[in-house]
Amino acid sequence: MAEQVRPHTAGRPPLGDLGRRVAARRRELGLTREQTAERSGIAAGYLRYLEEHPGAAPGTGALLRLADVLHTTTSHLTGGDLDTPPGPARAGYRPEFTELSPPECRALLGSHGVGRLGVDTASGPVILPVNYSVADGTIVFRTADDTTPSMAPGRQVAFEVDRIDDAFGEGWSVLVRGPASRVSEAEEVRRLSASVHSAPWAGGDRDLWVRIEPRSVTGRRITVRSGPDRARE
Repeated sequence: MAEQVRPHTAGRPPLGDLGRRVAARRRELGLTREQTAERSGIAAGYLRYLEEHPGAAPGTGALLRLADVLHTTTSHLTGGDLDTPPGPARAGYRPEFTELSPPECRALLGSHGVGRLGVDTASGPVILPVNYSVADGTIVFRTADDTTPSMAPGRQVAFEVDRIDDAFGEGWSVLVRGPASRVSEAEEVRRLSASVHSAPWAGGDRDLWVRIEPRSVTGRRITVRSGPDRARE
């Protein structure tokens, strides 16, 4: 029988965005709420409560089981690693490094997300995050004039996306290189504005669309063999 965990633990502060992080992580793994609850040994009704109520604070045991089922850490679920760089854990057990094929790279790029744009400036190369989408096989993002990303059109640029799993010492990265250009045709601007998913998190008026033509797409992945779980030490 699934364990029913009390919604609140006396004396402990609420964990804030824990439920939102749990829901986002299980969707990333393709797990339903029922599957996650069953594998974690908690009631599905409580997991729903946890995901929908910011004040819910599960016990330590339930939190550890959720982290294990979701292949992550309790620090990540509770937002404790928000202000720390990724990858602080030790390397995984017997890591294996493999090159990714172009189709695998394009699949990992997905339809939208956050990536890092590398562009030359008068003071030297600059790398900064941008919200992007994939449209017609190209990388597109929206920015504003007089910003560093707006310097990309007319230059050869680099664009990188990655995923790091601190809990298991695994991850992947995809690197796109090619020319960037300004999207200037009014009809194309309207089409992109209506169809893409990634709006700039920074907000504000960002009406300049930039397109990156992927002339080179490469990637690599690090996986670990089963064995001692060093990443959790």
